[in-house]
Amino acid sequence: MTREATPAAREIAVVAFAQTGHRRNSDELSEVEMLMPVLHAVLDRTGLKTTGIDFTCSGSSDYLAGRAFSFTLALDAVGAWPPISESHVEMDGAWALYEAWTKLLTGDADTALVYAYGKSSPGSVRDVLTRQLDPYYLAPLWPDSVALAALQAQALIDAGETDETALAGIAARDRAAATANPHAQLRGAVPHGDYVVRPLRTGDCPPIGDGAAAVILAAGERARELCARPAWIRGIDHRVEAHAPGARDLTDAPSARLTAERAGAFERPVDTAELHAPFTAQQVILRKALRLGPDVRVNPSGGALAANPIMAAGLIRIGEAAARIHRGDSDRALAHATSGPCLQQNLVAVLEGDPR
Repeated sequence: MTREATPAAREIAVVAFAQTGHRRNSDELSEVEMLMPVLHAVLDRTGLKTTGIDFTCSGSSDYLAGRAFSFTLALDAVGAWPPISESHVEMDGAWALYEAWTKLLTGDADTALVYAYGKSSPGSVRDVLTRQLDPYYLAPLWPDSVALAALQAQALIDAGETDETALAGIAARDRAAATANPHAQLRGAVPHGDYVVRPLRTGDCPPIGDGAAAVILAAGERARELCARPAWIRGIDHRVEAHAPGARDLTDAPSARLTAERAGAFERPVDTAELHAPFTAQQVILRKALRLGPDVRVNPSGGALAANPIMAAGLIRIGEAAARIHRGDSDRALAHATSGPCLQQNLVAVLEGDPR
């Protein structure tokens, strides 16, 4: 379902957002213990109880947890009694939000709780993410997530679209912005460091860490009852590139551009953009694909370079953009989420506040 398919659809908004403080390691906490404070916080911001939620949808990865159907254990944090209407996506929570949005569009629900979580600390994320690759030709070669991102960065440099100094500047700006974000894992000046995989240095790569996030969606007047200034979802869409990185131009993200167009991002300028760009070079690609000029404030939260809890980082981009609208710091914001190697899958949401 795309924005064009719903010209007279219900208005749906993000009315609350909460997240953990993101940490390098949370061995002392289970997924349930990590989630519960976030779910309590997001409900408290609306005054809702779990019985007031019509639909619940989550995003997580069994590969990170190391066991099948791990999301069913996390439901203990939500509470499955009385019985709830619930769904799950093996994907970043931004895609769980998309499913919840479609549920509200049908009129089957007026409120939805969306949450996502990931504990990356127990294992090697670089190795785990190879499971996303083609199992016959690419995965057996074991190119890890940083190596593939380095190929993308080198392609950009070879094309003359950036250089290592410019990439270091992106990292410095995002982590400086994270100084004001109490939830960020990395804040302020961080040494750019040694090469991880050339041309990417430590500072060009996201931190490994654990975290969770949750949002509440509501439709129509219910949204205005629950939030003084709802962040209305004016458009949302997602698209996917070819599975094989070698089958596409790594210096561009046409799926992100098409997604933004279908979500209505190019109809009027946005003042804020939260980009899920785990690697600095990916921010260069996204700024171009999403037509973000120098007047757009990009990643005021610090973005994924400041905290990148896998399976929650994309949902956090939507939540951070919505929170700025709630506070009156933004009137029209773009939020982007990605999954897969080298910006393979992209989702864009356009959020707006009521006129002031």
